[in-house]
Formats: sequence, C-alpha cells, structure tokens
Amino acid sequence: MDKPDLKAMYRTRTEGNFPDSVDVLGRTLKKVEDLRYGTNPHQPAAFYRPADGNGLVLGAYKLLKTGKSGLSQTNIEDMHHAIGILKYLAQPSCAVMKHCNPSGVAMEVDGIPMAEVYRRARDADAQAAFGSVVAFNQTVDADTAAEIMGSIVEGVVAPGFEDDALDTFNDFDRFKRNKQIRIIEVPPLDSLPRYMDDGTDVLEMKVFDDGSMVLAQPYLSVVKTTADLIPAFCDHAKKGRIDIGRAATDRELSDLLFAWYVNIHVRSNGCVIARNGQTLAVGTGEQDRVGAVQQAVIKARDKYTGDESLDGAVLASDGFFPFRDAIDAAAEAGISAFAQPGGSVNDYDVIAACNELNCSMVFTQERCFSHH
Repeated sequence: MDKPDLKAMYRTRTEGNFPDSVDVLGRTLKKVEDLRYGTNPHQPAAFYRPADGNGLVLGAYKLLKTGKSGLSQTNIEDMHHAIGILKYLAQPSCAVMKHCNPSGVAMEVDGIPMAEVYRRARDADAQAAFGSVVAFNQTVDADTAAEIMGSIVEGVVAPGFEDDALDTFNDFDRFKRNKQIRIIEVPPLDSLPRYMDDGTDVLEMKVFDDGSMVLAQPYLSVVKTTADLIPAFCDHAKKGRIDIGRAATDRELSDLLFAWYVNIHVRSNGCVIARNGQTLAVGTGEQDRVGAVQQAVIKARDKYTGDESLDGAVLASDGFFPFRDAIDAAAEAGISAFAQPGGSVNDYDVIAACNELNCSMVFTQERCFSHH
C-alpha cells in the first residue's frame, strides 16, 4: 500500500457540492468561490456574500495573489476577526491573527512608519505569528511588504496595496520562503457598524449538529472614546461606597481603550496586556479569569526579559473580576491600570485591591465575551 502524502492535504482543495446561491433569512447570497477547505482539510467549504452587494467589506474581497491553492475557511475567519478589531482603530494599525485570535496588534504612535507598526504587532508574539494572517486598516507600502516577506505569512489583507508593494510580494528571487502568500484587497473599513447606535440588520448564526440554530445581534460597542471609561466604584450594602483612588493617566486611558477594542475579538475568557499602542500579550480561551491573566503575564514575561518589564502596562478583561487574585497577579508583574465591565458582587474587594497596590481601574459598563 502506498504511503499517503500527508503534506499534500494542506495544499489540495477539498471539493464540495455547494449551490451557486442560497436564501438565508430572506436574503439571497451568491457563491463567491469554493474554498481550499473548511476548518480542517477533510471539510469542504464555500464563501458567499449578499447578492445586493451593499456595504460589503469582507464580502467584497479581491484575491490579488492566490498562492497555490487559495483561501481556507480559517483564512476567511481570521480576516473577519482582524477587521473587527481594526475598524475601531483610527490610527494606522495592524492585527496579526492566528486561529481566529490576535497574536499581536499595534497602532501608529509618535509617527512611526507602517513597517514598524507591523513589526510591533508581529513581535508581540513572534512564535505565534508564524503562518499568520496579517491585516491592516490602510494601504500597504513596499517597506511593509518587505518586512512581511521576511517570515512565513499565510495571507495579507488591506484596503489597498501600493504597486511597489505588490512587486515585493512577487519578488521570489529576493524572498524565497513565502511563495504561497495570499494577497487580499478589501474596501475601506469605515462603512462597517461599530457602536450600538450605528445599528445593523445583520444577524449572527450559530448552527448545531441537528440543524437547530441560534440567531443573535452581532457585537457592537457602547465605548466610543476614553470618556466612556468611567472610574471604578462600588456601593456595597454593608461596606459602604468605595471609589478607585488613583485616576488613570491619559496614556493609560489610551492604552486601555486600545486593549478593550482588541479584546472584542479574543476568545473568552480573555485579557489583553498593552502598552504604548502595542499588545504585549493576549490571554485567551481560559475557563477562568485568573487563568487568562496568568497566561498573558507568563507570555509577556517570556518576551520582556533583562532590563525590560511590564511596568506601566495596562490590562483589559472581557468580563468582570470575580476575585482580587487576578489583580494581585497582574500588579505583581508591573501592570498599573485595568479595564473591566464592572458588576461583580466582589467589585468592592477588587477596587480595594487596586487601591492597596496604587493601580487604576475603569469600568466599560459592557462585556465583550467572544465564544467563537
């Protein structure tokens, strides 16, 4: 019996039998293409977009360079989650995605070039960034393309690419390792809904094995600016009122807002450690809150050694802190400010812990759990 070519399954399309159009909730969707495969190589998949074409971003993607075998379902999902982060960031920004979670996100600070923004996003977790999908909220230039081509990347998605950047992505004499890179262009992201008062007629669908499903409104935020991050407080029935003792600095507030937006597309339980417009570590997919914090702290400590530390970093948690243990673990590592929804029965003790440790805390008054 011949031995199977196991490597070939990742490069070979898995053909399915998908219709050219489908009607879902009164809307007709047209098939864009059959994908390389679904979540795994033995699962066929196809990508559809609304036939009316109104307001499309991801649904209007153009493959400028296909690689050897096109896009997989996971590539598409990585693009979706990256765009869901980047649409909130006004500055030129980059999200590096791996398995539907950001391994690193960075935005422009102090006028740094886009290539440096990309390096900061990639190097937030360079190990996880291997084989990633990289997304931008602005046009990609040649210097950024050259930096991307220096390592293995599955795909790059952006609202535009300079001609010199496209030439760089095809310069295999100079960059021999990345011949299968996929280059995807999408329209600008500013047409997408972001906030609760934007509204949307789109529904999320979760379909189960027996064909039953849940419909839900997609996530939209109430947090528009740092002014929507309120200083933490608690009116306790027995202990009385407690307020956070130290107000967050302007830099901490900016980083907390950035970390909150990143956390919207982190698998729960999730937390994001950030400083100066860069994620330092992302804790994701943990069943308990302190586990997510500990995971992120360990990741960050593994990276920042020697003279560097987490001093002055901030942490955003997608759900409330049920106990002070997560605060103690983060503050011990040098984290100075926290963002969380608020609303725990133990808010009083959590705020007291922050006051003991001279940390600041703000409430977002919304949760951003993502169980994707």
